[in-house]
Amino acid sequence: MTKADFIEKIAAKSNLTKAAAERVLNAFLASVEESLVEEGKLTLTGFGTFSVETRQARQGRNPRTGETLTIAEGKMIKFRPGKMLKDALDD
Repeated sequence: MTKADFIEKIAAKSNLTKAAAERVLNAFLASVEESLVEEGKLTLTGFGTFSVETRQARQGRNPRTGETLTIAEGKMIKFRPGKMLKDALDD
């Protein structure tokens, strides 16, 4: 599903115009980003938890040359689904 498809779905389910639904989605995404940057964790009860974790530096290999290189430490976002989402996926 693309962002445009998702906006259409939000608009249909909430009786909003597509423009209003896009503003709502953009505000939601900005809020999620802000929460993760500031606090490192966001819990949406029943849906799941987003958290920021640090991935350690590690050794990698250039597939073209076979040369070994060091991949720098970096941050990544993890998502753990909540019970309601897990149950919905099992049905």
